[in-house]
Amino acid sequence: MQAKNLFPNSYLLVGVCSDELTHKYKGFTVMNENERYEALRHCRYVDEVITDAPWTLTPEFLEKHKIDFVAHDDIPYSSAGSDDVYKHIKEAGMFVPTQRTEGISTSDIITRIVRDYDVYARRNLQRGYTAKELNVSFINEKKYRFQNQVDKMKEKVKNVEEKSKEFVYKVEEKSHDLIQKWEEKSREFIGNFLELFGPDGAWKQMFQERSGRMLQALSPRQSPTSSPTRERSPSPRSPSPTLPWVLNKPSPPLSPKGAASASISSMSEGDEDEK
Repeated sequence: MQAKNLFPNSYLLVGVCSDELTHKYKGFTVMNENERYEALRHCRYVDEVITDAPWTLTPEFLEKHKIDFVAHDDIPYSSAGSDDVYKHIKEAGMFVPTQRTEGISTSDIITRIVRDYDVYARRNLQRGYTAKELNVSFINEKKYRFQNQVDKMKEKVKNVEEKSKEFVYKVEEKSHDLIQKWEEKSREFIGNFLELFGPDGAWKQMFQERSGRMLQALSPRQSPTSSPTRERSPSPRSPSPTLPWVLNKPSPPLSPKGAASASISSMSEGDEDEK
């Protein structure tokens, strides 16, 4: 990518050395030459892969492939009895320095594989590879398989603990919700009770209204003072002090003389009344 950015319209060739040269000058590789060829062919910045490239670039090789510039990091690369295999390229002005990607190198990758060898051996045994394919001894094979079983048990225990924690959390959450709902319902019940049976509650007002109606129904009605009084006719049996007439008892029959004297006396009384 750095070479493409330096020369946008360039045609990028990548040379890959064979396994024979790589094992001779650098060491044993994890990927064989064919795997490394294919890996680079799938890189979008690479236009062409030159297989079985020489370890040291010769003028004939550069001329054959019409190479104008060689891109590599600027650190002197000592190999094959030379302090820097790119020295003659630098002196010819055909060298383009690039920067290494921090943290990525074949040496670091191999170091990590060697350091975690037991982990990778156990993983591949678990995936079905045989001890012979992994070049693992009989004792180490049994040890790795036992460790795999222990790890499975640890994973099961961990899953149970996580599920238990999740269950406890759900129970606590539900209990908290139930307590909160119970408190809300209790407040509502107490409020309704006080509203109904409190000092100024609806029950007291209703009781007072009903008591008032009951007392009103039981007590006699009094006639209003402003209503006109009705005069009663006197009873025939009750005596009246202001009677306009007098009942006279029948007197025995009188003689003619007596009758005359009675009439005279009555006349005299009438005269006195007129007087």
